[in-house]
Amino acid sequence: MRVYTADITPEMEGQKVTLYGWVHEVRDLGGLVFLLLRDREGIAQITLPKKFVSKEIFKLAKKIKRESVIKVVGEVKVEEKAPGGFEIIPESIEVLNESDAPLPLEVTEKVPAELDTRLDHRFMDLRRPRVQAIFRIRHQIMQSVREFLCEEGFIEVHTPKIVSTATEGGTELFPISYFEKEAFLNQSPQLYKQVLMGAGFEKVFEIGPIFRAEEHNTTRHLNEAISIDIEMSFTDHNGVMDVLERLVHRVYEDVAENCERYLGWLELSLEVPELPFERITYDEAIEIAAKKGEEIPWGEDLNTTALKHVGDEIGGLYFITDWPTESKPFYAMPYEDKPEISKSFDLMHEWLELASGAQRIHLYDMLVESIRAKGMEPESFRFYLEAFRYGMPPHAGWGLGAERLLMSMLGLKNVREAVLFPRDRHRLVP
Repeated sequence: MRVYTADITPEMEGQKVTLYGWVHEVRDLGGLVFLLLRDREGIAQITLPKKFVSKEIFKLAKKIKRESVIKVVGEVKVEEKAPGGFEIIPESIEVLNESDAPLPLEVTEKVPAELDTRLDHRFMDLRRPRVQAIFRIRHQIMQSVREFLCEEGFIEVHTPKIVSTATEGGTELFPISYFEKEAFLNQSPQLYKQVLMGAGFEKVFEIGPIFRAEEHNTTRHLNEAISIDIEMSFTDHNGVMDVLERLVHRVYEDVAENCERYLGWLELSLEVPELPFERITYDEAIEIAAKKGEEIPWGEDLNTTALKHVGDEIGGLYFITDWPTESKPFYAMPYEDKPEISKSFDLMHEWLELASGAQRIHLYDMLVESIRAKGMEPESFRFYLEAFRYGMPPHAGWGLGAERLLMSMLGLKNVREAVLFPRDRHRLVP
């Protein structure tokens, strides 16, 4: 029977199994050859004692090239020193596809490679168990997010990624040719999420790509990313912050419970954060930064140095709330008694921003005024604004970066490691 390496246990001693995978490594000790077969679930040791296997198999094992694709049929034997506590004594080995040599990357990780080299040959880099682990955990994160939001009564939607106008204004858009018109790749599902509140959906979520034409070249920015977005009616910023922290807590719980093997490949022990997450205001954040020598003029965004000071002080996962209205997009709702402050928040993991959200302006006249105050023309948002003229409920929402969540959870040094094929300022291939 065909099995994965992780399916085999010492209790299966004497059973015949069939394995498919790649030749991870070959160790030739003369009269004894060890062949390590790697599949998506782990590594199995194929042991070939010269005296107990056929001459043809023994000869083949000695000359087989690393990263060739093979099929092995053999008997399970208990061996405490082998990976998983077992080895396979083969009765047949078939080379399904022989690999070229030399390899563009060292999959065994004995020879480290720079990130750019790894990304240039990403198909080979993705064969590395540590890299595979990242994306098995990412799969669990996405599954957990969907399950949690569906249990909370949210409806999954998919909004357009080709749009005629900016989501939040500004020029950080990728223009594309759309027949006789100019169009753009969407920055966010924001406007459509809000329109759906006017359509009566009440709770929606979307997991999909967003595109930002920002000329950043940092360890935390991408030009194409996956955003996890929600919008929720009849609530405020506090209501959706509650949903966000419970979702993140659930994700951590599920990863800790279901991804123990993959965390082991990364040599990580995941600590599930406690609820509720700490909340500090923007004013408190700039006070912390100022005490440590980084002065931020009120109303300006917190720079990386300031965020690192705040992260050192607070630690773990926390919210920064009550941002200056001028620093947030036009749709952020200001406080009635303090219009200079908005009902907005960012979710942070130490110094890294994971999510941003707010209660939205749901009143037509106020929204038009806010668009104009940001230097934009309401006419450009005609389809969006129409939904606010005919009964738009109070609502709030947020967007959570999938790659940043994964990056922060696993302690990755660069967000590109959390993407199969990243797109940044300089990379369009592979």
